[in-house]
Amino acid sequence: MEFKNKIEYLAGEACRILFPIPVDVFKGNGSSISVCTLSSIGLLIKISKSDLMNDLLIAGRLHSENKGIDKLINFCITHPELEYIILCGKDTVGHYPGNALINLMENGVDGNGKIVGSISPSPFICSSNVDIEKFKKQITIVDMRNCVDTGKISKTVCSLKD
Repeated sequence: MEFKNKIEYLAGEACRILFPIPVDVFKGNGSSISVCTLSSIGLLIKISKSDLMNDLLIAGRLHSENKGIDKLINFCITHPELEYIILCGKDTVGHYPGNALINLMENGVDGNGKIVGSISPSPFICSSNVDIEKFKKQITIVDMRNCVDTGKISKTVCSLKD
């Protein structure tokens, strides 16, 4: 592991210890739709306690423009029934994983695994090109970034139900 990656890893571990956030993901009773609230933990908790969970496979957050997206890709391709990710809430300032995810879908990655067009500081993912292409073919991103209105999110979920 190169020095910069070690520093980033240690910084991430320090953040987890100093600023523990116990809520990451909630499983629902649906199959083809998920909601990603980016950094909006209050929105995630509100959704987790709502009837929306009956229609969602999962509701969660996206923490980073690199490891977070790698985890998201892996989750999606291991759940082939998942078709939609509703991207809502506020993007994480400084990391902008929502921006990175949108750019991944639109522009892909370069030869070094860098998400093309992302404004994120470190948009390098480790997922294979095969997995990235599976993800891009399988998933439709519904871009509702900055929306924290559960009524609007609920209408969108209803419009996507099979």
